[in-house]
Amino acid sequence: MRLGVEAAVVEGVLLPGDVEVADGRVAAVGLAGPGSGVAVPGFVDLQVNGFGGVDFASADAADYRRAGQALLETGVTAFQPTLITAPEAELTAALAEVPSDPIGPRLLGVHLEGPFLAGSHLGAHQAAGRRDPDQELLERLLAAGPIRYVTLAPELPGALDLIDALHARGIVVSLGHTGATAHEAELAFERGVGTVTHLFNAMRPFHHRDPGIVGAALAREDVIVQIILDGHHLHPDVALLAWRAAGGRLALVTDAIAAAGVGDGRSRLSRLDVDVRDGVVRGPAGELAGSVLTMLQAVRNLHELGVPLVDAVAAATSVPARAARVPDVGVLREGGRADVVVLDDRLEIRTVLVSGEEPVAA
Repeated sequence: MRLGVEAAVVEGVLLPGDVEVADGRVAAVGLAGPGSGVAVPGFVDLQVNGFGGVDFASADAADYRRAGQALLETGVTAFQPTLITAPEAELTAALAEVPSDPIGPRLLGVHLEGPFLAGSHLGAHQAAGRRDPDQELLERLLAAGPIRYVTLAPELPGALDLIDALHARGIVVSLGHTGATAHEAELAFERGVGTVTHLFNAMRPFHHRDPGIVGAALAREDVIVQIILDGHHLHPDVALLAWRAAGGRLALVTDAIAAAGVGDGRSRLSRLDVDVRDGVVRGPAGELAGSVLTMLQAVRNLHELGVPLVDAVAAATSVPARAARVPDVGVLREGGRADVVVLDDRLEIRTVLVSGEEPVAA
């Protein structure tokens, strides 16, 4: 099957020509013939609290399939359902519901955002569930479900030992919701941590004499920084500054909640009642509480800042895949998986493929 495109982003390069897909793989690229639009790798989202009316903190298998279908419609072919800070019993119950059967997009494993976060930088997370690093609690959570990625605050007592324990289990660690100084962040980076969750938000602010975790992450060439580019979490100039400091290692995430793909009104983020108004999600105290951003819109927003389309696409595909250490997603290459999004000239989605097939609605 040919995709009928005039070009494709192949291993980070815009290559003229059509793409052929066969047996779930990319069979050939750069083929001569008429076409329009561009084929790009399927989007990879590392932080999805919910989508399409589904909150993953209280979802069952049918809910996951419904959310998965809604994510596919926005071009996401691989994602990490994200569970935020909550009491242990609620986390273990939510982890037990994560399906092992296909749901449409590839489910890369759970992103556990908390509970080992700084009390001073919880954002919309509930203090009742927050804990200092606890190896026994960690083991119980890992036994409860498919956790593959954990966000924690590195300055907490025992955090560095917890990082070592997670790395020994092959679990990715990201730093976030933290008051870490630059030195405290560096200790974690030297321990092998290679990414930061929603840079600037819910962390020690950057200052020219106290750069904190933001300055430490931007200054290192081996750390991937993630941003929520919805026009509310970051000023455009700040986003552009992050890109200019960390282009090629900047990953887009949505931090989407259940209201994403639904619209304004009342919604939920785990235990928290939130209000969505004019596309902005706020908790009871007026704090930002996730977003209703889609990854497609995040790509458009980055491109509108002047970032070349190929690089904006990489920020939603190969870079987050690299952060999550899943090299077999987020890239379009000959012989590779045919997880593909076809965009038209207006950057609207024309086709989404997972393993070369258009997923059927549940």
